[in-house]
Amino acid sequence: MHLIQILLPVRDNEGQPFGPHPFEDVACNLSKKFGGITAYNRVPAQGRWESSGRTQHDDVLVIEVMVETLAKSWWIDFRKQLETTFRQTHVIVRAQLIELL
Repeated sequence: MHLIQILLPVRDNEGQPFGPHPFEDVACNLSKKFGGITAYNRVPAQGRWESSGRTQHDDVLVIEVMVETLAKSWWIDFRKQLETTFRQTHVIVRAQLIELL
């Protein structure tokens, strides 16, 4: 089993909030396709990274999906759609192998 984590920015590159609709669309689509999701959307997480000698940051919402098998090509295409929807160069979609206890 795999845990897919998706980190979505709260604001666009100009600092304008996206509003609830794009996040709700992503959550609904994933829930319908995979039977359920977990969304951490009450308090955004904060990502920080170094770029060109400056510290950058972004507030992100996290969506998790558990899947039996990892369809990498589907997730790559989905990530590209998210990058278009959220007007981002990169959206983080990562997968971890998990064992349910």
